Amino acid sequence: MQDRGENSMHIVYASDDNFAEIMGVSIVSLFENNKDMDEIVIYILDSGINDINKKRIESVFQKYNRCNPSWITATNINDVLGMKVNQDRGSLSQFARLFVSRVLPKELDRVLYLDCDITIDKSLNELWNMDMNGKIVAALQDAFAPLYRKNLGLDKNDIMFNSGVMLIDLNRWKEEHVEEKILRFIKKYNGLVPQGDQGVLNAILSSETEPLNPRFNSVTIFHDFTYENMLIYRKPPIFYSKEEIKEAVTNPVIIHFTTSFLSKRAWIEGSEHPYAKRWQEYKSISPWKDEPLRKHTSSKKWKDAYVKMYKVLPLGLSVRISGLLQAYGRPIIEKIKYNI
Repeated sequence: MQDRGENSMHIVYASDDNFAEIMGVSIVSLFENNKDMDEIVIYILDSGINDINKKRIESVFQKYNRCNPSWITATNINDVLGMKVNQDRGSLSQFARLFVSRVLPKELDRVLYLDCDITIDKSLNELWNMDMNGKIVAALQDAFAPLYRKNLGLDKNDIMFNSGVMLIDLNRWKEEHVEEKILRFIKKYNGLVPQGDQGVLNAILSSETEPLNPRFNSVTIFHDFTYENMLIYRKPPIFYSKEEIKEAVTNPVIIHFTTSFLSKRAWIEGSEHPYAKRWQEYKSISPWKDEPLRKHTSSKKWKDAYVKMYKVLPLGLSVRISGLLQAYGRPIIEKIKYNI
């Protein structure tokens, strides 16, 4: 059993080499804003991070007088299942978090999983010590329309969550055989799962999820839309109040630079995200301070054309058209693509 005092945190990241810099900046922000935490133990599920980036990451730990991270070779989902699993979103490295219970120390009973594309702007003490009410995970209730739930075998009012920030009760995870359920689910879908690893987690853990205060996962959509337009665009059957989202925008603890068709992410040249400068400030005190911001690239010209159309049309019309495509078009395409 781990000694989970208020001043000791256990955190897990998963990354490949492409996102090593992004993860490194996230770790800088974590250490900068949690200096009162006596112990921060970090586990990195490594999907091919090169030696140069590993040394840079370890130099961050040395700078803040923290113990070096535990490097854990990421479990390859394709090897475990003996079949190719569809990524759908992100990189294959994200699937490594599905195996936290087999790769982390057995004595751990709680761990905080963090995506690489976040900054931590305040103390995580409140999050780390929150009451999970017996649930397996605590995560942000995401704004998904009912058809997305149906594609995963969920009911209309079941929780769908963003898996980029997850507080995990490892004891409950093991007791409920979550890893085994995950593998069975992926096999059932022949490796073709909507929304990749996040879709799997939602399908298995929806009823075992404690909603997080959105301040602990302030995703990009909160910043790109007004509250009213966000509801029109995403059409979630259940969601947070306007006041809760407003506080997540103006006073976030964790800023999550999720993908959005309306703004570039913080490490991309010309990012429109209101907290992009904050991310770049953390980068400026990191070992990657001399690395240039990345160029905006889009392999799908239709997306660029769609953004232009969105910005030309009256805002109300653009939001409604986008809402129809988001709430009905995408999940119907998912259903056809994955033969659900």
